[in-house]
Amino acid sequence: MQAEIITIGDEILIGQIVDSNSAFIAKQLNKIGVSVYQITSVQDERTHILKALTEAESNADIIIVTGGLGPTKDDITKKTIADYFNDTLKEDVSVRKNIERLWDVFIKKPLTKVNIDQALVPTKAEVLMNKYGSAPGMWLEKNKTVFISLPGVPYEMKALIDDEVIPKLRARFKFPYIQHKTFLTYGLGESALAERIETFENELPEFIKLAYLPSLGRVRLRLSAKGNDRAIIEAEMKKQIQLLLSQIEDIFTGFEEDLSIEAVIGKYLTEQQKTVATAESCTGGLIAKRFTANSGASKYFKGSIVSYTKEVKMSVLNVSEAIIDKHSVVSAEVAKAMAENVLQLLDTDFAIATTGNAGPTKDDTDEDLGIVYIAIATKSKVYSEKFSFGNHRVKVINKAANKAFEMLQKEILKK
Repeated sequence: MQAEIITIGDEILIGQIVDSNSAFIAKQLNKIGVSVYQITSVQDERTHILKALTEAESNADIIIVTGGLGPTKDDITKKTIADYFNDTLKEDVSVRKNIERLWDVFIKKPLTKVNIDQALVPTKAEVLMNKYGSAPGMWLEKNKTVFISLPGVPYEMKALIDDEVIPKLRARFKFPYIQHKTFLTYGLGESALAERIETFENELPEFIKLAYLPSLGRVRLRLSAKGNDRAIIEAEMKKQIQLLLSQIEDIFTGFEEDLSIEAVIGKYLTEQQKTVATAESCTGGLIAKRFTANSGASKYFKGSIVSYTKEVKMSVLNVSEAIIDKHSVVSAEVAKAMAENVLQLLDTDFAIATTGNAGPTKDDTDEDLGIVYIAIATKSKVYSEKFSFGNHRVKVINKAANKAFEMLQKEILKK
């Protein structure tokens, strides 16, 4: 079973936004056994859309289109899809009521014609109700190919994929059983890791694949099994998981379970009823941002103090001027003081602190570019580690954040 994803919008083609929708859709399709054959981005222009639909129909069993369903005159996707199916548009009563509900509850302004026109859908389409926006999703079929059109707003699209599209696809088609297991590893690069587990990888059964997913400071290993016999897949995956664990035990920090490391940490903290705070300098609030990107973060994340300057470290975080003068702002001593003080100020169980030189200039520190000190504090201890993350500013900042999460996770798992 193959799918093609078509994203519509000039804003993608000129680089104004990044196409994150396709990545999400591909991931959700893969979970149910659908392989994505191709991802295409086209202008919001009739000829291009029709050409993309025609080519996709010859390639795939399922075609998912996102974007181009807004209330403005330049969003012509819906009309073009109707033309592709030799169809016309007609107002759908349920969509009209949904739009009126949204305007009554959230907008509190009179509906305009362009808003009301969002209720127009091809007569051959089955409506996929969009609870969070005025543009409905649409499901059409032609020559045994399923066409699904979704709004491009990410949170609207994601809700429709999870609540409408995936359940309908499961009901419509029979898919193979798929099982994934993703291992989080830190401290060993991709090539060294591949060399270590080469024999393991070569001896995997044909229906199990190993993928390397490297990022700054970490490598994820994903085992994926696919087949029709669920019992065989689960038994063999259980065996291979244990074999792989035995070879990476020293660098293994947990299973991803489709969660980022910060979400995994949040899960641990919630289970233990513990909290964390951050005091960030060189990472500029990135660690806090990644924590709070997860729903429910308020249960375990108390807050952050971004002390980017020496003055803020002293006046807000209460770091001693004597310590700064003696060791400089980029030092183990300052990192530890930042962590200890934010732990007390925000009354948390754990604290992370970062201070470093991300570049491109050295400012008022004697340390080389790329040097970062990361400290972890608990109510009973504090420690700091020194790292050299290279000379590219973005790389330094992101590697520092990743390493901070790794250190915190290890500390939590000691409990």
